[in-house]
Order: sequence, then C-alpha cells, then structure tokens
Amino acid sequence: MTIPIHERTDRLQGYRGPVRELLNRYEIGVWSEVEIINDRGSSFVGVILPRSETFDDLHLVVKLVNGYNVGIAADRIVSAKEVGYRKAVYKIPEKEFPSDPKKKNVTLLGTGGTIASRLDYRTGAVIPAFTPGELYGAVPELADIANLTTKKLFGVFSENMGPEQYKALAIAIGEEITKGADGIVIGHGTDTMSHTGAILSFMVQNSPVPIVLVGSQRSSDRPSSDAALNLMDAVHTAAECEIAEVMLCMFGPTSDNYDLLHRGTRCRKMHSSYRSTFRTIGATPLATVSRYPNEQGSHFTYISKDTLKRDKTRVPIITPVFEEKTTIQYYYPNFRPDIIDGLSDMGYRGLVIAGTGLGHVNKPLYPAIQRAVQKGMTVVMTVQTLWGFAQMYVYDTGRDLLDLGIIPLDNMLPETAYMKLAWVLGQTEDPKRIRQMMITPINHEITPREPHNGYLILQGGLPEVEAFVQKHWK
Repeated sequence: MTIPIHERTDRLQGYRGPVRELLNRYEIGVWSEVEIINDRGSSFVGVILPRSETFDDLHLVVKLVNGYNVGIAADRIVSAKEVGYRKAVYKIPEKEFPSDPKKKNVTLLGTGGTIASRLDYRTGAVIPAFTPGELYGAVPELADIANLTTKKLFGVFSENMGPEQYKALAIAIGEEITKGADGIVIGHGTDTMSHTGAILSFMVQNSPVPIVLVGSQRSSDRPSSDAALNLMDAVHTAAECEIAEVMLCMFGPTSDNYDLLHRGTRCRKMHSSYRSTFRTIGATPLATVSRYPNEQGSHFTYISKDTLKRDKTRVPIITPVFEEKTTIQYYYPNFRPDIIDGLSDMGYRGLVIAGTGLGHVNKPLYPAIQRAVQKGMTVVMTVQTLWGFAQMYVYDTGRDLLDLGIIPLDNMLPETAYMKLAWVLGQTEDPKRIRQMMITPINHEITPREPHNGYLILQGGLPEVEAFVQKHWK
C-alpha cells in the first residue's frame, strides 16, 4: 500500500529552493514513483532520489526505469504525477558462503573499488561499501564455482592504494597460500589496478596458484554493470586456470562474451569508461575466460604458452618492500631542469622517465640528470609511446643520456618500471645491483620482442575499419 504523502518523514530529504517548492506543488517526494513531463514534452519515469550534499537546489534527481540517474531542471518541469511509492533498500545482506568438499577453495580479498560499491545518496557518488560477504549476496552464482573464504583488507578506491596497502596485500596473499588456497581473487578498483598488478608481480613471486585482480567499470546499481560477470570469471580463474601468475581479469570485447586474463606487468587501462578498458601492451593476453565452458569442457582458451603453471608444491617468495622516494615523470617539451634538481634535493632515490620516441629528453636536462645520478639517484628510461622499445643507441641524444648514467628498460611499461624500481630500491643501495635487477626480467616486464600483430589501432572513420565493424560487430 502506498504511504500517504503527508505521512512520509523522509519526503524532502535535503531538497530546498525551487526543487522543494516543486515537490510541495505536485505533492511528491523522495522515493515517489513519478511520471514527469518537461517543457519539451520529454517524459521521465522513475523514482525520486534523495538530494546529495554536493548537488544544487535547481535539479530533481530521478532514477529512471532503465537504472540510470538523471537530473531534471525544476523550472522546466510542467507536470509531475506520483504513480507509486518505492523506498529503496540498498543494503545487501551478507551471506556466509556454503561449502562443498568437491569444489576448489578460493580466497577473495577485498580492497574496495567499483566492483565492491554502491551509490551513496548522501553525496550522489559511488562509494566502496560492499564487503566480500555482500558480494556473494549479490552474486549467488559464486557458490556454484568454488568454496570462497572472504577477507576485507581495505575499503578504498584504487587511487588510495599505496605502499602500505601493497605490502599488506602481498603478505595476506602469502598467508592464504600457506593456508592451502587453490587461488586468490583480489577485488580492486580499475583506475590503478595495473599498478597493483605490477607491484604484486614483484612482491609475490613463484606463486603456486593463480592470483587474480578483478574490478568493474560500472557499479552494481547500473544495468550495464560488468561486476558480476567479471567476478564470476575471476573466481573460475582462481579455482581452475592452469596459469599461476598475477593476472587481471576484465572484459575482453565491449560485449559480455568473455573476459581476458592480462599479465600483471604488461597491462594498462586504456579507456576511462569502456568496460573493455584493459589492454595487454607489447604482448598478447594470457587467455580468455568465459562464464560457460567450451566444447572441451574448459572455461579457458589459452593464448600464451609461456606461462608459469599451477603447482601446489611450489613455495612462494614474498618480498613486501617499497622505496617511497621513487617517482615517475612524463617528459614534455620545455620540461625544466629544476624539477629533477628539486627531486634530488628532496632525497628521491629513483626516477622513471617516460621519454619521447626511442627514449629521449631535451639537452637542457642533461646537467640536472648528471647531478642527480652523481648524488645517488637511479634514473631509468622508458618510452611514452607504450608500444616499442627504448633504443638509446640509435641517435646521439640517446647515447649522451647513456653516458650520463641513465638505464634504458627496453619495452617495460612506465608504470611497471616505477613499481619495479621502488621495489628494487627497497632492497638495496648498491648501484650495480640496482642496475642488474632492473634490466633482468622477473615476470615478462621486459620481453625479447613484441608480437607482429600486437600493435593494432582501429582508427575510426576509415573505410576498412568501418567495413570490419559492420561485418563482425552485430
């Protein structure tokens, strides 16, 4: 039964000014199911949401029937009619995972991020709020895949992940492996997921089981959310995949056909909002993973043969160290020498430069780089092109930089180089050992070559691209 408007204590919930007048005029309020018409004749059907603290008093916020939120200007609304009342309950109850002795044991470590989030109607923003137990309450299919043990380590978005969290995460992974977990899943925000994948690839080596980072581009309250599919595929990977490496599990194509497994050291987020945002750079993805098994009864199609295989007898090597006085600088024309001098004066021990072309910077920087190296700073060179190698012997610019003591890192990605350098500097101050550790691959952060078909950019608008899209993307 619909609660009479005058009996609803939560009817206005922070709305003021023109919107408050609108609610009173049409006798509607928060949680009212409404049909609204604006001055263009456009119709909006949905539920009125509480006003966020950061919102103005000129717009009414409505969650449409398709699940998306829209702000409607109050002065453009010509009619509003309540057709029902639906106070939302956004708390998903936690449920203890059922146990099946026939299934593999997977540990789900929660750090936060969109995959573990809901809409906060105080601010109108998405906040990390789901515990791992709530994730199971939201995706009960997980019980059909594995026995899950959950542990909430943090509740932060990925931009707030840092050395403290990296070290705690590495230690927690080691503990769960020691306890006998068949695989580890890490719920993580997508913005810096590739950074965490890189640092874990160095902090946790020789893993006997898969370590899978998973996130979502769309929060769970959106119809286009990729959270459930990504989570199910990640748990399948942790339980069954034969690859025992640090991997990222996210959408492959823009549709929900399958997820890709990316190696932790060779992956990058390439689009701010696409669900298929992650790409393997300078290599190929390790495998595809699908919710449904293929003709061979496997959820996986393996792409790379050069992988570390699952082996429960193997003992992991956990090295949770990180030198925080490490930085990364993207070179640009007019990059000033005082930036490098300032970093050196502040005691920074490591600098990753993302240089132009084959690994170049301008000549005015040379004296500053030389001063920094002489004061003990390790300076390494990567390329901001992402694809390709730092080839510093080709031009005199590169040769001059080598003479100054810069260490070229071939095709290591800039973010991966930053994480590795911080990890290396956390273990030694010996320049020779630092150099040797940086140029010696640990987990494919440097590769001998790139695949001939690894660099493919589908530039929109070209006839051949449009023909391909029309033929294959229905």
